[in-house]
Amino acid sequence: MDDQELAELNRSRRAALDPEEMRSIRDYFAAQGRACSDVEFEMIAQTWSEHCFHKTFKALIDVEKGQAGGLPGQVDNILKTYIKAATDEIDAPWVISAFKDNAGIIEFDKDFDLSFKVETHNHPSAIEPFGGANTGVGGVIRDVMAVSARPFAVTDVLCFGIPGRGEGTSALSVEQIRSGVVAGVQDYGNKMGIPTLNGSIHYHEKYAANPLVYCGCAGIAPRGAFFSEPRVGDRILVLGGRTGRDGIRGATFSSMTMDGSTLETAGASVQIGAPLVEKKLSELILSARDAGLYTGITDCGAGGLSSAVGEMASELGADVELSEVRLKYPGLAPWEIWLSEAQERMVIAVPPEKLAALAELCTANDVEYCDLGFFTGSGHLLVRFNAKPILDLDCEFLHKGMPRRRMKAAPPPRLEDRPEPKPLPGSRTPGIGELFPMIMGHHAISSKEWAIRRYDHEVLGATRLGPFSGRDQTGPSDAAVAVPLETGMRRGVAISNGFNPRYGEADSYNAAASALDEAVRNAVAVGADPDRIAVVDNFCWGDPLKPGNLWTLLRAAKACKDAAIAHRTPFISGKDSFNNEFEGPDGEKIAVPPSLLISAMGIVPELGAVRGSDFKRSDSLLYLVGEFAVVYEASVLMDILEDRPGLAAPAFSAAAPAVYRAFHRALKAGLVAASHDLSEGGLGAALAEMCLAGDLGAEIELEGLRASLRKPAGPEGEGSEASFDGPAGQALLLFGETNGCLLAEVEKNNVSAFERQFAGLPLARIGKTSQAPFLRVCDGESLLASVSLEELRRAYLRESAEILGQAEPSLAIVREANREGR
Repeated sequence: MDDQELAELNRSRRAALDPEEMRSIRDYFAAQGRACSDVEFEMIAQTWSEHCFHKTFKALIDVEKGQAGGLPGQVDNILKTYIKAATDEIDAPWVISAFKDNAGIIEFDKDFDLSFKVETHNHPSAIEPFGGANTGVGGVIRDVMAVSARPFAVTDVLCFGIPGRGEGTSALSVEQIRSGVVAGVQDYGNKMGIPTLNGSIHYHEKYAANPLVYCGCAGIAPRGAFFSEPRVGDRILVLGGRTGRDGIRGATFSSMTMDGSTLETAGASVQIGAPLVEKKLSELILSARDAGLYTGITDCGAGGLSSAVGEMASELGADVELSEVRLKYPGLAPWEIWLSEAQERMVIAVPPEKLAALAELCTANDVEYCDLGFFTGSGHLLVRFNAKPILDLDCEFLHKGMPRRRMKAAPPPRLEDRPEPKPLPGSRTPGIGELFPMIMGHHAISSKEWAIRRYDHEVLGATRLGPFSGRDQTGPSDAAVAVPLETGMRRGVAISNGFNPRYGEADSYNAAASALDEAVRNAVAVGADPDRIAVVDNFCWGDPLKPGNLWTLLRAAKACKDAAIAHRTPFISGKDSFNNEFEGPDGEKIAVPPSLLISAMGIVPELGAVRGSDFKRSDSLLYLVGEFAVVYEASVLMDILEDRPGLAAPAFSAAAPAVYRAFHRALKAGLVAASHDLSEGGLGAALAEMCLAGDLGAEIELEGLRASLRKPAGPEGEGSEASFDGPAGQALLLFGETNGCLLAEVEKNNVSAFERQFAGLPLARIGKTSQAPFLRVCDGESLLASVSLEELRRAYLRESAEILGQAEPSLAIVREANREGR
């Protein structure tokens, strides 16, 4: 076949391969002296897809004008150069497995290990929101099952368009996507009996046709329980659900740009979930693990059996009889059976002498299984259908024969002439009293009760701190804390995340550093030991073949390394998702903003130190700890004032690692009554959330705060100083955004001891709590604002009330509407 014929084959099969990759396939079979079968072509396309092979992260990248972005002239493998390099340099002895298995693994204590994985299910959720999100949750749960762990917590970070402000021409509205995705997450986690403990919801115009759905899962297992080393002669068993046409070509579909025809052409690429089947499968896997019945295990995710068996057999080779696969219905072609991404399936390697015991266990747990063949040691993957060979591939070619990409990164055109960051809002800035409800009602901050209340947070009985804080559960928690029951309830696990699409669009370096810092400080705020936090990265980007997109990706990856090393937080797992773009009818492609999610898992050594964000009593003192370096750029305040953003975002705070360690010592000493991090909406939003969570007021003095400021700056130190006098400066003090800061409530008898913990570190006493139900802000002798908690609560609940179809944004009405499923 010539290049034109190869291109047509690539297009018609939706293989999403490069011309050089297509030529390599042609040349391989030419050397074999035979034609490529349908099954072989589909398997190679799946194995070499961006989704499965991560070829951009493994590419050799030439960097134009790299010095301008702090980058070298050439990057040889993003993963090794930046992400894994951070883990290698930190060299934490408590990391058990990083970037090798289906999930990362760390030590919990001397008896147990923790596992953590976060996946994305973006393209499927764009065309079938319920099914896409539903199976996204199911898939990441199986990733944890595939390291022989018991899943005990689920996370979800969801990104949607802004209703009425969307870009693109998706076949589905923002509202349809949003409601379907949330329902899908709810359905799977709740039916599995696993609590959904942590997550967030974000909005941006460019997510309208490209929603992002990040699903995570944490697991617990006895120390050393996981191993995966199939041996020659071990049988290959498929456990769980039956195989159908659902999900076929999902891996290649997820590696392509979507357009208006995607719903019709790729509808079958969305899987169908059955959580009750997976629940039984999960229980079976744990029983088989404890009985020592398997030597290797993985899940059927993207690529189905093709990927699962192919990866397990990558070193040994295998002989497979495909006609043994249990089907949902007759009529599937062999390549469809091999590539199907039907859910709720695991593949395990079982020694022949243990087959009978495994079969008995399957019967006892009502789980179907089939024996597909065995591992051969030949280095070839041979697949038959009714004894007739349909696939015979050299494993070396399949897994190492793909031509390595050589790519180009260059500064996007908009960075060539970067405008100066804006230090302050304009002269017509509203007063503080008017801004407070505007900030609390903004979609980045407002309560997500409408979604979160649909998830079960308490099932399994291990939740120490869930998504809400306070006696009435009215304020947001910074992170979740779970105490896996089998561990003896001696210590806990904090799970948190950091994410901000506005920062990503402005400056991908500072956005990435901010995401990691936010994930760490959220975990520290609830009691996690900053010396025992591991992180997981999830990159969602546009087309990596565009040099500007690759430039922002490299900058983000570099920031991940820099921030991780500063915090001593190793990466243990990660995932990349590219081509998150939508091509409109006019041919214009709209990509998501550079979107990096950092998820953190930390050990909470003292359960008594776990703190929520709710104020506990009146007349406590309020402290701001950390370098207070607020910026206006990319902030919620800037968005509210409809100011055109430049290209700056809050920078990483060099003091943050020391501040967080001091804060952890203060928590362990019992010196902190309530804690909350500063993030979107700045100090003002954090104060209001703590007031609402504790149903207590607060009185804040800006004069002392102003004296503690570190002058704000643009990206990596660039920018101009701002004045903090007048309405604009006062607004920036309260609602500007910064990294590295936490807010603490400290009772009066603990003040001296608390301050001693922060000797030599940035610390400011900014006010006190109050019994009066108002948030008051003073500047010297002037009372700038006195906003009632009721006004703040109404603004905070407005989004939930509107989504639930309620005119009155009160807590009781919102919760009643959620209970009734409106």
